[in-house]
Amino acid sequence: MRAALAALAVMLATATTGAGAQTATSSPAAGPALSPASVPSSFGHYQPPRTYSEQVTSSFYLPLRDGTKVAVLVARPAQGGKPVDSRFPVIWHHSLSATQQPADGVGSRAAGFVTMPRLTDYGYVVVQVARRGNGQSFGTMRGYHDRNEAHDAYELIEWLARQPWSNGMVGQYGCSNTGDAAAQAMTVNAPHLKAVFAGCFSWNKYDAMRRGGIFAQWGTGPTRTIAQDMAVKPVDTDPDKVLLRQAAEQHQRAVPLFEVWKALPYRDSFSPQLQSPFWAEGSASSYRPQMIQGGVPLYVVGGWRDELRDQGLIAQANIPGARILIGDWLHCENDGFALAEEALRFFDRHLKGIDTGIDRDDPVHYFVVGPNVWRSSAVWPLPEAKPASFALTTKGLVEGAFAGAAVRREFAVDYAVTCEKSGFGPTMQPCHNPGHGWSIAGRPFAAAAEYTGHGVADLWIAADTPDANLFLYVEDVAPDGTVKVITEGRLKASLRKTGTAPWTLPGGYPWHRAFAEDAEALTPGEPARLQFDIMPTSWTFQPGHRLQVTLTGSDWRERARDPQAQPRAITILSDRARPSSVTLPLIRR
Repeated sequence: MRAALAALAVMLATATTGAGAQTATSSPAAGPALSPASVPSSFGHYQPPRTYSEQVTSSFYLPLRDGTKVAVLVARPAQGGKPVDSRFPVIWHHSLSATQQPADGVGSRAAGFVTMPRLTDYGYVVVQVARRGNGQSFGTMRGYHDRNEAHDAYELIEWLARQPWSNGMVGQYGCSNTGDAAAQAMTVNAPHLKAVFAGCFSWNKYDAMRRGGIFAQWGTGPTRTIAQDMAVKPVDTDPDKVLLRQAAEQHQRAVPLFEVWKALPYRDSFSPQLQSPFWAEGSASSYRPQMIQGGVPLYVVGGWRDELRDQGLIAQANIPGARILIGDWLHCENDGFALAEEALRFFDRHLKGIDTGIDRDDPVHYFVVGPNVWRSSAVWPLPEAKPASFALTTKGLVEGAFAGAAVRREFAVDYAVTCEKSGFGPTMQPCHNPGHGWSIAGRPFAAAAEYTGHGVADLWIAADTPDANLFLYVEDVAPDGTVKVITEGRLKASLRKTGTAPWTLPGGYPWHRAFAEDAEALTPGEPARLQFDIMPTSWTFQPGHRLQVTLTGSDWRERARDPQAQPRAITILSDRARPSSVTLPLIRR
């Protein structure tokens, strides 16, 4: 399943000449061919015929309600080098550029998403729009997915529905930052938005970008120089890049997201740069009632090796009728899976009214690592995944309640830790560093045990500072000693107070409101209880392998460390009065 597809590699070509110029491109005779061998049988083997083999494109500036000009690229089905004179459903992408640059979230590594423009072959108009303050568009970005962008989406959706090549049925797609943009479009109830296909986006920005209250996020959004913006291909109506230069200069007025996020340590923090409690403003979760009221069908795509995998499952749990697909993938990747074809099946159902079989599928499809098989479920979490609690004891991780002698284990915190290789791929991944922190393992599994779902950590710690950051890695130890990090969790000790989430959490794991008033400093040397979620995965411990938990006080992805949360050492405690444990959902088949 991890072998990359060679198909679906055609990139959208655009014109650079003349006002209103159009460029015709032809796809290869076989492409983008559907690949049933890469589609699990439960997905229905949807293979409609290709109707067209050419497309024409045109790009231009479109003024929005406040006069801000955004760049638009329209790809239409064509025959004989000319656009087909007919009305089609429209699929659009609220991107960082109108020409799908690698940094837009759908670059070359995002195999399925980058090929969406070739859905013109199946009778769609596909449109790219650079968000205000980005790419070829004018304007200044305000934070990340603010209400300006959401209202832009409303205006653009309704504009797309009125065009002479549109039949009024509009769908949207995106991944990463453009997946967030697609989710934001669902919050404004545009009448003509009929379906959204979104990958690797945040449901709640605080939980995604300040996971556990800790600033250890891999990325902090787009920040480009004028030179980088000028390297973007201009729209057809600006061949000399005169307007592109003006747009690039406007982009520089934006406050870098690193500075914005660094100044927002709590969920209710107010941003002085943006004059907003921005975690709330920029989160789809804040507009859950509007999303439900709109009733737009949502298809979520995620990866077990993506930082936002829990966010996709939370979104699926909160939007009635939503579907989700999770593979053994990194951020916005889909190696070995015909993602564009699955998107076509979804859009054909909701934009063309075709019975593609998708309504008869389970809403949850997930890949199980180990046996390397796809499985589906009508519900999540899986009813057959039973919680197994592993106590931290002097004999290692022992399944069941704590017993035996008390554990008091101190480890030094190494703030110079690096990650030469992060186990499961570059960027975003936790890294096992032998000797860093404290590792505790259980006995070898006698039979295969499938770990599918959300775990929970319940730990007692002490530190010599008013705060501490605790990172937990769940690991698989092979008989030869090889260690693989399979998932993770984290929590800032001062934000340990638990509360009730204002949205559904699949599995009901601990949630932290993390308002400023919830912060409670540690008393140096005094034990404190930390309960937090472990991000979901689907992994199989093979016979002879062992479950291991590694606890650290720092992570190579940390940025702008909090001086109050830098203890010299952290102590883990576990005894009858204060038992520390890790609970994982296991299926013993």
